[in-house]
Amino acid sequence: MLTLPRGTVQTPAFMPVGTQATVKTLAPEEVRATGAEIILANTYHLMLRPGLDLLREAGGVPNFMRWDGPMLTDSGGFQVFSLAHNAKIREEGVTFRSHIDGDLHTLTPERAMELEIGFGADIVMALDHVIGLPAPRADVQDAMERSHRWLDRCVTAFAEQDGAASGSSLFGICQGGLEPDLRKISAQYIAQAEVSGCAVGGLSVGEPKEEMAAMLEICCPELPRDKPRYLMGVGSPEDLWMGVERGIDLFDCVLQTRLARNAALFTPDGRINIKSRAYSRLHAPLDPSCDCSSCTTYTAAYLHHLFKADEVLGLRLASIHNLRFLARQMEAIRTAIASGTFLAAKAEFAARYRPVGRAA
Repeated sequence: MLTLPRGTVQTPAFMPVGTQATVKTLAPEEVRATGAEIILANTYHLMLRPGLDLLREAGGVPNFMRWDGPMLTDSGGFQVFSLAHNAKIREEGVTFRSHIDGDLHTLTPERAMELEIGFGADIVMALDHVIGLPAPRADVQDAMERSHRWLDRCVTAFAEQDGAASGSSLFGICQGGLEPDLRKISAQYIAQAEVSGCAVGGLSVGEPKEEMAAMLEICCPELPRDKPRYLMGVGSPEDLWMGVERGIDLFDCVLQTRLARNAALFTPDGRINIKSRAYSRLHAPLDPSCDCSSCTTYTAAYLHHLFKADEVLGLRLASIHNLRFLARQMEAIRTAIASGTFLAAKAEFAARYRPVGRAA
């Protein structure tokens, strides 16, 4: 369990993503009702709009959006390299042009700490150098070593800006691509740093799931057992079970709400497309075992109709269901860990749930 200024978080936990101070289509109280105890917000997007000054005036992002629980902010590194235009990496930091209006910005480790602490985050992430994979080993090593140097600067800036006094905790990020020896080196570097938690970044970017699992098996034994471990950007149900088995405590992903907005809903047997004709006359809950407000109130036929008619309500109900499905997975995982039956529970899940791409 994590004890943070804005509340406690039972771990292992999944964090819904509220990129721009909102989990898309849902009010904060609806997100909370799915069982979420902590959410993630994105530094890159928030620094561009509405900006640090306004968010400070509002008393921080949680108060601005009326979220009553803990919040984690990523550093914006991934978005800079994936969304921004003309990003140029130097030792000082990265300069880039906004994808919104083309304005020039600079993000340094020191600036990242100023932004995240100013946003009022319970957990702030160090700025790291993110590169796309696959990449030459030399480039992976260069990005990893720069991430380490930037982490050292984040640690110093966090202390100088009184991050702990303001209620924030700093996490470092392990990099190293798919290079086993670099992953081990990076994990060892993060383990000795003055941070409150350790994240594993740069995975779930298109590599086979077996390779992601292999990297976790290298990283996690090197990370302190008394600090939370966070696998960034991972949220498929099967990956949650896999990650927890290897020692991960925290996950986040936009997958659940993005899929929901595209008519893909989770069930105990795998993902389904609610727009399929098979659901057009199903006058029963999509998932009778689910206790979310969508399944306990509405039928699969109604959800099917909403999506076919392009009604916004369909996106909302599907998002509620998908977030609740993930929360229920985490509840099942925590219960299994507490009872000493995790491996049996994982096997039971895997025997029924069919991931996308796996034959029936």
